Amino acid sequence: MSLYDEGHTIAGWTGVAVTAVGGSVAGVGVCVSSGALVSVGLVIVALAALVTWVLHLTGWGKPPGVRPREEWGMRVRDPHARDGHPECLGCRLAGRGRAGVRAGALSVAGPTVVSDGTGMEVRGAAVVGAGARADVGRGAS
Repeated sequence: MSLYDEGHTIAGWTGVAVTAVGGSVAGVGVCVSSGALVSVGLVIVALAALVTWVLHLTGWGKPPGVRPREEWGMRVRDPHARDGHPECLGCRLAGRGRAGVRAGALSVAGPTVVSDGTGMEVRGAAVVGAGARADVGRGAS
């Protein structure tokens, strides 16, 4: 397993598979000069986007950003999908993730994601120091 979350999810792989089928059908349509096959391929690609979106909304996708290590597995369902992800376009298109804003709830900053210099991002890290040369880590050393 890699050192960082690559975002592999059921929704992502299903979308890629259906898109590959649609692209193949459209490609065959181009090769045989069939407008009908090209159209069918493009419809399949559009359905791939819809299927991926629905799977994301049901919890089989991932929210934007880095997930905690225990949620990296492809078969781990996102328990927060029903409420919507704060910065997710798909959730906003579905009308999720805005209820707290409309109700006048206080906005609370999410966890901080920073780089620790090794190519790995650290979630919930504290930035110690000030300015461009601040030390980054899980706390003061």
